Amino acid sequence: MLSELEYIIQQGENSSADANGVEGCTHRDFNFTALDSYFGDYEIEFSKESEKDKQRLLINSDILNEDGQTTIGGLLIFGINPERYLPQSGISFGHFAGREMQSELIDKQNVSGPLPFQVERTIAILKNNLLFPSEIKNGQRENLRLYPPMKVFRELIVNACVHRNYAIIGSKISLLMFSDRVEFISPGRLPNTVTIEKLKAGVSYASNPILVKFMDNLRYVERLGRGLPMVYQEIRKFGAEVEFKELGEEFRVIVPLR
Repeated sequence: MLSELEYIIQQGENSSADANGVEGCTHRDFNFTALDSYFGDYEIEFSKESEKDKQRLLINSDILNEDGQTTIGGLLIFGINPERYLPQSGISFGHFAGREMQSELIDKQNVSGPLPFQVERTIAILKNNLLFPSEIKNGQRENLRLYPPMKVFRELIVNACVHRNYAIIGSKISLLMFSDRVEFISPGRLPNTVTIEKLKAGVSYASNPILVKFMDNLRYVERLGRGLPMVYQEIRKFGAEVEFKELGEEFRVIVPLR
């Protein structure tokens, strides 16, 4: 885990936190089925490679660093239980009956595991908590559109996972659902050169370029720079406005519901 001093140094040097090695993590912490699948897309049979070639592949892919340590990015994608070494990873979900956190709590769940699992599991949880009422028109049942398309929620979950600051210890990603909105809260500030207006216009940034690379290769990432503009535009089509906010060491996206 990263110390507060390392975090301050990284902020000053603008280095990539996801390239740092994870102390104590070994090859036994990898999901080799996931590695076989990932390298299989490049016609490489990872499990059949020699130990020397496996090491070379893992280093060249940024799953290991040059010292042979597992990188934070590699652990978060290919680790069996990343939270064992990075307890700050994961997503906390809460569904409240009203508009405030003091309202009745309908559902509360914590999602951990590698990032692809976190994304899929959180989407499933969100779907289970959204209502999809319908009405009869001209003898046919039609769903009422109370929410933006699910691709909006998916993009925001992926965005939070790949861009959060994993050097901030003690804070997980939070997804809070209220009667009138869903809030996506990601630990960490935007880079100094990036503003909220630039995000809406499609200016891209990568706080964790290794994670972005892996999630892009696994087809979880919209073309770089298109994700948040898509969110902004889809919610405007829905007849509402998305809110992007920076509050201290948090980046928050607020999606309205009807």
